[in-house]
This record gives sequence, structure tokens and C-alpha cells, in this order.
Amino acid sequence: MSVLVFAETWDGKFKKASFEAASYASRVASLLGTKANAVVINGKDDLSSLGKYGIDRIFSIEDSGLTDFNNYKFAEIISKIATDTSAKAVIISGTFTGKMIAPLVTVRLGASLITNVVADPESISPLKIKRSCFSNKGFVYYESLCEISVVSIVPNALGISEQPGQASIERISISPETKIAVEILEIDRAKGKIPLPEAERVVSAGRGLKAPENWTMIEELADVLDASTACSKPVSDMHWRPHSEHVGQTGITINPQLYVAIGISGAIQHLAGVSSSKTIVVINSDPEAPFFKAADYGIVGDAFKVVPALTQALKNFKAQ
Repeated sequence: MSVLVFAETWDGKFKKASFEAASYASRVASLLGTKANAVVINGKDDLSSLGKYGIDRIFSIEDSGLTDFNNYKFAEIISKIATDTSAKAVIISGTFTGKMIAPLVTVRLGASLITNVVADPESISPLKIKRSCFSNKGFVYYESLCEISVVSIVPNALGISEQPGQASIERISISPETKIAVEILEIDRAKGKIPLPEAERVVSAGRGLKAPENWTMIEELADVLDASTACSKPVSDMHWRPHSEHVGQTGITINPQLYVAIGISGAIQHLAGVSSSKTIVVINSDPEAPFFKAADYGIVGDAFKVVPALTQALKNFKAQ
């Protein structure tokens, strides 16, 4: 019996979501009284670093035929290792990659699937876990009665917990039998120093900025706060900002410590993607903007006056 985590890599490197998933898997394994193992596909990072998060064994899959992501082949590999190690739970981070893999792994294993998980298990036998629902407007407890459960956790919601320990590394070559062909036409990588799903602070703006050239003041505020930049759906639809910055129900769901919304009215579709933010600050010239109802702090005023003043005040504060 064991717990298996898919430790996802980006260009062969681990990111925060990988360590969150490893930490969660370790805690679940502790509750089950067993060990947590990890599967890494084409990892170029220091694989042993997963040992700091409670991982006991690391299965490193090295296969030249898997240089490009293929969700069907990745799912086949994860399912095979889960079966070989008698995994009772498979932990996958709810990234874009994870959301494509988790259902496929579930079907292959004949398991249950619990997504959008935001807490450690309430009980382990049967497995009972809290998840978000209704576009993050509520929570529900799911109970799994299956022998194996696939658990998809919300990135940036559960934190990282380090544990003393070392992990053994087993390098394996697996050639998946899946024949479904995937042709990569183009890879459009999100640019920015902090990926949105991992950002602790996010500065976002909407149509209230009036034109794409006005985004300079948003970027300046984000730099002062060491934050990522984001936008509402209309802004990305008008190509003012890249789609990789679109947060909301049809974009990226984020869970930062601080979310600053500038010139965004606060439609329900946008709130669905940001409502889990720990602190929400809204800047809008319309005192009736719906976003103020969800805000912890609000400023009614012209963004073109408020944002530069706020940026300068933060610079002065940091210079003290």
C-alpha cells in the first residue's frame, strides 16, 4: 500500500505546485500509515529535492519519445506505477496538465475522482475530503468508497510542508502502448516572472484602463508589490493582454494572498476565478460596482490618479 503523487515539471523543472502536491501526498500517506512515492516524467531538476517534502521513492521516467506532453501517455505511465506500487491514492495538482490527466488516470484505475480539493482529508477510511464547488462560492465534502482514489488539489491553496528525509531514485524507461497521436502545432508560453497559479500577490485590471498602452502603471504597481499581472476576460478578448493573464471562470482560477482589482466591475464570471483570494482590494470609479461587495478594502476613485499615488506611496514605504 502507498500513496503516489504525479510531480509535474515545466521544461524539466519543478515549480511550487509540484512541492504542494508532494507535501499533500506525504500527509495523506501519514494518515494511511504508509509511504508516499512520486512519479516524475522527463525531469531535469534535482529529483532528490522531493525528499524534503516527505517523498520516500521517486520513479523517474526517462523516455525520448515523451519530449512533448501527451496526456494519454502520461496517464498510462502514472496508472501503471500506481498499480505496481499498490497505491490507495493518487495525488495530482489541479494545473492545466493535471486537469487533463486526472480523469484519464481515474478511468484506467477504476478509481473515484475528487477535484478542487482545498483541505486535508477529514477521514481516511472512508476517504472524506473538502472541495470547493459552485465556482468557489461554496464547499462540499466528498466521500470515496472506492479502493483507489484520485485526488486533484487546488494549486496555491494548501501550502508546502517540509519534512526531514531522503528519497531514493529509481530510473525507469517506459514506452507507453497508447497509440493516440498528438501533433503539437504551437507552444505559447506564458511570460512573466511569477506564474499566476503560484503568485502570492496579483494586480489585475479591466476595461477601466481604456487602452492597452495604459498597462504600464499596472506593471509598475505589480513590480513594487513583487506581484503578477492579470486581466479580465474582455481585456484578453480585445488582445490588450495575453490570454495567459485572463483570470475568471473561463480563465485561470487563482488563490493569492492579495488580489488588487483595478477598473474591473466584478461580474460573477470574474469573481468565480478570484474569490478564494485571501485579501481583495478593489479600485473603481463606480461606487456601485459589484466587486465592492466582495472586497476587503475598496477605493472609489479614478484609477489614473489612485494607482500612481498608491505606487509612489509603496515605493516611499519600502525605501524607509
